[in-house]
Amino acid sequence: MRILAIGDVVGQAGCEYLRKALPKLKREYNADLTIVNGENSAEGNGITPYSADYIFDSGADVITTGNHGLRRREIFDMLDRNIGLIRPANFHSESPGFGYYIYDLVRFKVCVVNLCGAVYIEGADNPFDCIDRILKKEQCNIVIVDFHAEATAEKRAMAYYLDGRASLLFGTHTHVQTADECIFDNGLGYITDLGMCGPEESVLGVKPELALKRLRTHLPVKFENAKGKCRICGIVADIDENTGKTVRIERINVVEH
Repeated sequence: MRILAIGDVVGQAGCEYLRKALPKLKREYNADLTIVNGENSAEGNGITPYSADYIFDSGADVITTGNHGLRRREIFDMLDRNIGLIRPANFHSESPGFGYYIYDLVRFKVCVVNLCGAVYIEGADNPFDCIDRILKKEQCNIVIVDFHAEATAEKRAMAYYLDGRASLLFGTHTHVQTADECIFDNGLGYITDLGMCGPEESVLGVKPELALKRLRTHLPVKFENAKGKCRICGIVADIDENTGKTVRIERINVVEH
């Protein structure tokens, strides 16, 4: 089967470009399952029912989130509906929603897991213990993990931890695509970060002048999402349906014309 995974969608500009670019990418790569990280899809940050519906309508089968996934309270009811919109599984047990989603392709099922890193990010439990509990409970042959984490070392360590136990692990959160896509010895497909879908002339999707002011002065600054030409980043991965191993992985990095 073929997986298409798209990095963090940022704000209105990112959503609008996703709507333009995703259907074409799905046709071009003949994707069986499309996963999009939407935790910054609302203006400012977080995700709202409107931006989640927009991403689903653009062609996503599963929407993952991250440390901003619960920032907007209006998304709580939608998270509880178990429709393919998930939040990190290692959030507190009283958090709304679900940390993984079983995507049924009839001939087999795929378990899509969302985890949040615990290094440099507050509020998340140990992701290694969390994934152990999920893998013990759900016996799907194909397991895909969106590891929303700050530290590259934590992402890389998780890849070694899951090699031979999961099919595909991609990192999100840093909004900068890495060039280290690979397949580990026991069949885990991996990339440290997918990148983002958002304004190219920005600092991780934010207006450059606002990010600069915050970094230079350390004063409170209300961030606003940038506009203009966008870039969409992600990966395509082929997974053997019988073994659950990744057999091919390719980066996607497309600039709006």
